[in-house]
Amino acid sequence: MDRRQFLGRTALAALLPALGAGGLVTTQGRAASGGRLLPVALNPGDTVALVSPSSAVDDSLDLQLAREVLEALGFRVKTGAHYGDRRGHLAGADAARADDINAAFADPETRAVVCVRGGSGGARLLPLLDYDVIAANPKALLGYSDVTALHCAISARTGLVTFHGPNGSGSWNRFNADQFRRLFFDRELMDYRNIDDAGDELVQRRNRTVTITGGKVRGQLVGGNLTVLTALAGSPYMPDFSGRILFLEDVSEAPYRVDRMFSTLKLMGALDRIAGFIFGECTNCDPGRGHGSLTLEQILDDHIRPLGIPAYRGAMIGHIRQQFIVPVGGMAEMDADAGTFRLVEPVFQG
Repeated sequence: MDRRQFLGRTALAALLPALGAGGLVTTQGRAASGGRLLPVALNPGDTVALVSPSSAVDDSLDLQLAREVLEALGFRVKTGAHYGDRRGHLAGADAARADDINAAFADPETRAVVCVRGGSGGARLLPLLDYDVIAANPKALLGYSDVTALHCAISARTGLVTFHGPNGSGSWNRFNADQFRRLFFDRELMDYRNIDDAGDELVQRRNRTVTITGGKVRGQLVGGNLTVLTALAGSPYMPDFSGRILFLEDVSEAPYRVDRMFSTLKLMGALDRIAGFIFGECTNCDPGRGHGSLTLEQILDDHIRPLGIPAYRGAMIGHIRQQFIVPVGGMAEMDADAGTFRLVEPVFQG
């Protein structure tokens, strides 16, 4: 079963009523503006939890590598009780995977939660997460791709700032590791601009940004994987888009499906409410041979350009080796002409 089949079967599960966030809007760390809840700050030597909310790994070595990465960053690591489980393509039963996440947030020794990998299956957990516990124990959650389901639900139910970035078993090259240290340890207000490196080309070709509509705007960041996000349409786990900067990425989706997902965002009113738009990479999203197809550029021109808001494409976000770590819920200013965005407020407590 591929991701599209899985999402089709699980979309109904996401429509189930979620656990309420109770009266925790005054939890310590709640930001004064925008209803945001900031996670506790991280330092070397802290304990982080390693969990598997989505697909199982194909090789147990990936679990070892994920642990070694976190230890190399200077953390002590606690692994979820079920993080190495397997049930079909999933990393164990839904209840077990959700229990690992709930336990990690409830554990007073744990300061952050890192996902082993994406894949599929995260949306199945959303009705099983304890949003009261998450709101009462605000911690950084790191992961991307299918982890978008968790980012969206936690944002919608608690306002907690989470982090769209490398999974534990992904590439922790020099760029990603340095960015992590600057953001998490130094608490730097990051300036996200693509690497300027033409290599042996006369002009830069890789990591180029393209302006769709020029201008600058400030707003909270929201988004992640396009497929996973749109699969939450109509559920209580879809975050608020009003006045926000929407960032999106995807992988292995034909352009006609990308177009259909943008149509969903348009029809549900999300695109009409955003203040800015950033498109990352759509890796392996070329049309198959023999297909007359819209290009991704045409799709963005059709759906984004008419909005008249600052927008650009080509940001280093997505299924790529060197990727930005983006705070979901972080307050940022984007410059569509320059193809950059930067944090304008802290994303951690203290």
